[in-house]
Amino acid sequence: MRIVITGAAGFIGSRFVEMLLASPSSPYDDVVILDALTYSGRRENIEDSLRDPRVSFVHGSITDVAVTDEVLRATQAVVHFAAESHVDRSITGARTFFETNVIGTQTLLESARRHGVERFVHVSTDEVYGSIPEGSWREDHLLEPNSPYSSSKAGSDLAALAYHRTYGLHVNVTRCSNNYGPRQFPEKVIPLFVTNLMDGRKVPLYGDGLNVRDWLHVDDHCRGIMLVLEGGRAGEIYNIGGGTELTNKELTYRLLQLCDKTDASVEPVADRLGHDRRYSVDCAKISNELGYSPQVDFDEGLAAVVQWYFDHESWWRPLKEAP
Repeated sequence: MRIVITGAAGFIGSRFVEMLLASPSSPYDDVVILDALTYSGRRENIEDSLRDPRVSFVHGSITDVAVTDEVLRATQAVVHFAAESHVDRSITGARTFFETNVIGTQTLLESARRHGVERFVHVSTDEVYGSIPEGSWREDHLLEPNSPYSSSKAGSDLAALAYHRTYGLHVNVTRCSNNYGPRQFPEKVIPLFVTNLMDGRKVPLYGDGLNVRDWLHVDDHCRGIMLVLEGGRAGEIYNIGGGTELTNKELTYRLLQLCDKTDASVEPVADRLGHDRRYSVDCAKISNELGYSPQVDFDEGLAAVVQWYFDHESWWRPLKEAP
């Protein structure tokens, strides 16, 4: 069976490929990675996977109809990670986010429909829900995105669900909380802070530092996606969370401790425009239907990730020094 994984040269997608290849129950013996290799998609992330004879790589964009039509021909499943995903970049350059996340997703969906793809998993984010002062979002909560990034992802979610309702395409949407893990591009908060601290630089803490995020290890996220790929009900949305809510200040001080630094390394900066105050997802649906539960202890996972960046300076250093 053939599966196409878009954006699989990125942080989460590359780990998903590794875990899929390692799964003894996976029915996929033809794994195609489709990636445009933009700034955060790194061929280095998939070098080990490309040594597996089951894996092939196509360099191309999901916005290119000729590419998506060719790649999705005779394909049984698609897992769609490819997206522009950094909120700060979306604030200063929103157009690319809508082109990739909305138009690119629709292009991929149309090719999937044309070629009779049997399962299509669209990987999204809890940021489409907006901000929640208390409690946790269920999958049927109103979408209230507050940034160009999250609004473009909300648009792609709705496009995916429309292709199920209009054309009968077997679509699932997953919405994850904040991921962390090895090989995360160093513009994201955990690798940014760790690599800054390694260099003796300060870490920028937005506003009062009391914005709350739920943290999810990339391995737990990928396990959740695989469960949805295997058994998700057509047309359904599944939240995937990690179960560890921390303020940004609490996260910062855990990183300071792991890097043997003091609060003198913290530099308060003006808050991000439209900064959501709190995210929290209710994971009862995926837990009850598919048996999902996070497996990685946050303290152990965070310590291991910090150590990974200490041990792999050759991976992140060129990325931080690039223009």
